Amino acid sequence: MKRFINSEKAPKAIGPYSQAVEANGTLYISGQIPVDVTTGKFVEGGVREQAEQVMKNIGYILEEAGYSFKDVVKSTCLLSDMSGFAVMNEVYGEYYKEDCPARAAFAVKDLPMGALVEIETIAVK
Repeated sequence: MKRFINSEKAPKAIGPYSQAVEANGTLYISGQIPVDVTTGKFVEGGVREQAEQVMKNIGYILEEAGYSFKDVVKSTCLLSDMSGFAVMNEVYGEYYKEDCPARAAFAVKDLPMGALVEIETIAVK
């Protein structure tokens, strides 16, 4: 059985996909970009500010689904440029201090809406 998760605190999907889907005790969170729902726009600043907003958006979806960052088992981090990796990694480390999830990080040619950072997440209960 699938359960579709939609948090009002996180940005709405900008295409034909869900914020997150839970199936058999596993939560799959779509890639989150740095949109602040209070403004509907990207947060001001660079990689640090964008990574912080992305992690907040992930947290809102985890919370809506009844999960927490401690339940996260895998992240995929996408960056517009690997020169932002150290800053993104520092922000990411504020959310995962021990028993960190598995992770992959890639630089990609472009991200939606010109984002500098996008992170997708998988959590398990």
